[in-house]
Amino acid sequence: MKVVSTNKGKSVEINYHGKIVKTGIYKYPVKEGIFLGKEDVKDDSVIDRRYHGGIDKACYWYSEKHYEFWQKRFPDLDWKFGMFGENLSISELDEGEIKIGDIYEIGECLVQVSQPRQPCYKLNYRFDCDTMVKEFIQAGFPGVYIRVLQEGMIREGDELILKERKPGSLSVREVYQLLYQLDKDPELLKKALDDVALAESCRRDLSK
Repeated sequence: MKVVSTNKGKSVEINYHGKIVKTGIYKYPVKEGIFLGKEDVKDDSVIDRRYHGGIDKACYWYSEKHYEFWQKRFPDLDWKFGMFGENLSISELDEGEIKIGDIYEIGECLVQVSQPRQPCYKLNYRFDCDTMVKEFIQAGFPGVYIRVLQEGMIREGDELILKERKPGSLSVREVYQLLYQLDKDPELLKKALDDVALAESCRRDLSK
């Protein structure tokens, strides 16, 4: 896996069904790379810190290979990397292969996988589609949130080098499926809840 695009954005006001709200989901490629801090990307817009940014969600990754699926669904959109609000667009990222707690070296940084994305309504607005959140959940391509163990610059072309993996950890996709399944496998659920590397907000949602 390697970085194919580094993306940032500014705060944008949107009119969502008559309500004016701010969002940082509009991100676009930047050639200079990004500086990854402990709680967010430097000079990137993070609006609602209840759900975005912070220690467990400092940076969001999305797979380059998932773009083809969505381009077929929305052929008329102006497609650029960053469409899903991701700071890093990654080649060959597979949520079924990446495990919770995996530690990667990437550019100057050392990072740890913390949870899958749980989409919010602003994705509907970004794609001008009131069913996009539902479709995103059903597609099974959540992307990856990480926490930052060592800050630094990340640039296009940087490779992701797996440095550490705990035996038996669940994949990002397995945790994602647990979040939205009505009938959850009790053994998998327990394994997820017992994993200290899982983001606390994700653990709370699973506990419900």
